[in-house]
Amino acid sequence: MSAPVIELSAVSRRYDEGPPALDNVSLTIATGEAVAILGPSGSGKSTLLNLVAGLDRPTGGTVTVDGVRVDKLGEAASARYRRAKIGMVFQFFNLLDDLTVADNVMLPAQLGGMPRGAAQRRAAELLSTLGIDRHARAYPGRLSGGERQRVAVARALMNRPALLLADEPTGALDTASGGEVRQLLKDLHADGQTIVLVTHDLALAQSCATRTVQLVDGQVADDTARRERAS
Repeated sequence: MSAPVIELSAVSRRYDEGPPALDNVSLTIATGEAVAILGPSGSGKSTLLNLVAGLDRPTGGTVTVDGVRVDKLGEAASARYRRAKIGMVFQFFNLLDDLTVADNVMLPAQLGGMPRGAAQRRAAELLSTLGIDRHARAYPGRLSGGERQRVAVARALMNRPALLLADEPTGALDTASGGEVRQLLKDLHADGQTIVLVTHDLALAQSCATRTVQLVDGQVADDTARRERAS
């Protein structure tokens, strides 16, 4: 392991007068780790992910990602930060149905100003690596759920992010497709990608994560590094 890529220090997030979604959470994640955030609904998992992604701001504490004080960023700077540092994978893919697979994958690079030729080469490389290059000219609606999630992962990796965030990446998939995505994330981590995933899927956590963090009522109830990942 090397330097921390995520540092949360005494982070809290309140949305109203009720209990906080996160309550004084301190957490450090090193470059190269694969961490699964577990916990029941309402425990603060998605809130934590949104704070790391710069989609939300804490009401207390600090959030630092790859040297960037994310909690200090304005809206425009947050968007630039996500393009440069973060790849995001969602439960329901969030692909644009009127764009081809290749154009969906290239979108983050084009928004970041990468020349189209370079974006095309990077997209072709990713689609080949993820085994879906034959679908480059297809539209997402023609693909299976597992294939669409692979497209979403390719898009997330387009700008070579320091951190891959995955929010219930197998939640909308059948058993076979979920197994494919678990293997894909495991392979990405083996290649050195830092991953933080929120999941209810214990098989996903056991197969992909080198560490599990359990949230209960907005607080860290357990933080366990695993000696060996399941095969």
